[in-house]
Amino acid sequence: MILFLTSSPCVIDAPRAILNPANGFVARLRKSLPQWPRVLVVSSNPEDHDGTCGFANDMSATLAEYGMPVGGFQVLDGTNAELAEYLVATSDLIIIMGGHVPTQNHFFAEIGLREILEGYEGVVMGISAGSMNCADEVYLQPEEPGEGVDPDFVKFAPGLGLTDVNIMPHYQQVHKYILDGMRLYEDIAYSDSMGHTFYPMVDGAYYYQDDSHAVFYGKVGRLQDGVLKWICKEGKFKRI
Repeated sequence: MILFLTSSPCVIDAPRAILNPANGFVARLRKSLPQWPRVLVVSSNPEDHDGTCGFANDMSATLAEYGMPVGGFQVLDGTNAELAEYLVATSDLIIIMGGHVPTQNHFFAEIGLREILEGYEGVVMGISAGSMNCADEVYLQPEEPGEGVDPDFVKFAPGLGLTDVNIMPHYQQVHKYILDGMRLYEDIAYSDSMGHTFYPMVDGAYYYQDDSHAVFYGKVGRLQDGVLKWICKEGKFKRI
């Protein structure tokens, strides 16, 4: 399996989905795919069929624009969850959408996606929440009002088990957010990192993993035991 964990694979604030070529992302993705790849888009919200299909159409168009015309697009959400094993087996590229991490995590557990992906030999691209849920143990970072102060909010849960890397996406957008009267990073994430390692990344950065490589590209930090250190710069790479 080849794994791309992105904060966002697309140019931010563009009027439509446009792949971001920064840090060699487009070239590396193109090299990883067969000609006319069969693509599966996995929803972040099993109830949002229209949103999932709309995103799939947008991704199909931008992949073609960048020299990766698809041989077919399928979606996996609540309308066809019973076909998950077949959909995975007939896909060359699986794109796992962004959204609300706990909602997506629950959906994956419900349909047994972790077990279905065992032995998959294609390419998986995570986006934001989708990247977070690729981890073996997922950090369910509070993000919606009430989650930061809810004593019953579960912050760690089993994920898809594709990597041990826990990314934290959109650092440039969210690092100053205030949630439930607390700073998202200094008051919440820093505390949650005690005994754990998280990798904050800005949009345009990504993590690449195959059978012999584990590499960060672009601006990425390491948050461990309450200390954030930047380990890779824009335009550079860092093997781990």
